[in-house]
Amino acid sequence: MTRARIFVTRRLPEAVEQRLAASYEVTINADDVPLDRAALTAAMREQDVMLPTITDRIDAALLATSDCRVRLIANYGAGTDHIDLGAARAAGVTVTNTPGALTETTAELAILLMLMAARRAGEGERELRAGRWTGWRPTHLIGSGLTERSLGLVGFGRIAQATARRARAMGMSILYYSRSAASAEIEAECGAKRVDKLVELVASVDVLSLHVPGGVATEHLIDAKLLAGMKPGAILVNTARGTVVDERALAVALRDGPLAAAGLDVYEREPSVEPALLACENAVLLPHLGSATTTARVAMGMQAADAIDAFFAGQELTDRVA
Repeated sequence: MTRARIFVTRRLPEAVEQRLAASYEVTINADDVPLDRAALTAAMREQDVMLPTITDRIDAALLATSDCRVRLIANYGAGTDHIDLGAARAAGVTVTNTPGALTETTAELAILLMLMAARRAGEGERELRAGRWTGWRPTHLIGSGLTERSLGLVGFGRIAQATARRARAMGMSILYYSRSAASAEIEAECGAKRVDKLVELVASVDVLSLHVPGGVATEHLIDAKLLAGMKPGAILVNTARGTVVDERALAVALRDGPLAAAGLDVYEREPSVEPALLACENAVLLPHLGSATTTARVAMGMQAADAIDAFFAGQELTDRVA
């Protein structure tokens, strides 16, 4: 019996690759670098399933490839703004994602960025490694604590809620902005209160953490005007999508105020980073590590494999997005 063909666009944890190879004819991008359009187009014509990551742009033109063979795109990751879901539906291509598997690790990273930014940890490590540290003194690299400070969450999905639970345990008060309110039970569990307007949220919190999807609807949601309206000395954290923030405007807000610091894990034009941000000592910049734990990365791959198995078994796809 002919086995279905699976195209994996980046190297995955070994356990995931072994599981896929046991049931399917698997082609893996062994070079582990983003593929060019020609390679993606060829895969659409030759494979039954595409298993892409955020580094792969699956747009309408690609989905309209003549003689397209792909019937399932099993995305490795929760976000799908790099895939044209409308075009996928029109082409009869099913799309799944992997929500949940990266919730806890991304929430941990959001807290890490808050702490690093508030306590000026990035500045301190750079100073020490460069041999500029002259020893302890009472006025050296004074930052701020997070206990009894306020956290504002933009978006209140799984990751935001997990972040809220951790922040609450640290003694922070929690506010959130979302198109729809969470249940009273979730609000009580997270100790969170909904704010009706984003502009009111940004003006009232000490730390603003972003948890909204990417795409046209949220592009530059955090722009120069909103940044200017933030509380003096506030901190911005982004573990969502880089396009949500106007990076040039952020650099100005870090340099001239009102922001004291920022912690970023995602960028508008990854892997490129806005040069003005690189020049900001009060910016903590990480290379998209939100889901970078062994547990999460394996779980994401297994969730994608589960979707592939269910698709070929004719079963309902729990994580279907198109």
